[in-house]
Amino acid sequence: MANDKAAPNALTKEQSDLLNSETLILLSTVDAETNTPGINAISWVKAYSETKIRFSVTNSSRIVANIKANPGVTLAFIGLESVFSIVGKASILEDKMDGVSMPLAKIEVEITGIFDSMFWGAKIVQEPKFEKTYDLQKAKALDDSVFTALLK
Repeated sequence: MANDKAAPNALTKEQSDLLNSETLILLSTVDAETNTPGINAISWVKAYSETKIRFSVTNSSRIVANIKANPGVTLAFIGLESVFSIVGKASILEDKMDGVSMPLAKIEVEITGIFDSMFWGAKIVQEPKFEKTYDLQKAKALDDSVFTALLK
């Protein structure tokens, strides 16, 4: 019997808060040349609203070409004792964001579904952690300028 219950397409406050912190986010796109799925870890991510997520990557990244060829994406994150997959349609809002020292694209995802992807009978007991391995002052300055530009 088919499940008639539609997947939610709006982030909860807890999900938004987690996305707006330094959380490991995995982005899945379809490769523009090979038509195969690919996954990249991305760091500049913000929940723009309950139904939109914005992120930034270098504008020469394959991610940009992939989205231009096929806007269907999935963002995945581990947190809140589970694994979540956010499915949506991505669009390039800016090829190069103003006010940022690097050539970064601004990308927005319109959420079409949010799924709890954790396997049955388990929960996450420890979220993944990462640390930046370059100059922390420069990293903070760049992060601040990117996040400001993402939310404009």
